[in-house]
Amino acid sequence: MAKLTHEEILAYLEEATILELNDLVKAIEEKFDVTAAAPVMVAGGADESAEDAAPANVTVTLTEIGPTKVKVIKVVREITGLGLVDAKGLVDKAPVEIKKDIPAEEGQKIKEQLEEAGAVVEVK
Repeated sequence: MAKLTHEEILAYLEEATILELNDLVKAIEEKFDVTAAAPVMVAGGADESAEDAAPANVTVTLTEIGPTKVKVIKVVREITGLGLVDAKGLVDKAPVEIKKDIPAEEGQKIKEQLEEAGAVVEVK
């Protein structure tokens, strides 16, 4: 197998869609038995009870498209940066995760945007 240069790899990454990059990450995780998740450091102290009250990171899940599919696709494109075809494909797979491990405040904003477009959204 020919060895790829760094420039060739970077050129591919620049051209790839979010879904293609996601598939690449999953393939690398399976092939090399690793995870792309960032290591979590636990900080002790008095702030632990405050952190338990509200989750630091949330996942926004599109559970139902609702009556205005086109509006939902437009909002998903805006949120994810996907192209039209990829955003439509993502919306068609509902229920599906739109954003994962994001700050709770950002998750709430995304939920409001999607609900405004007519979708049913869950934030966990």
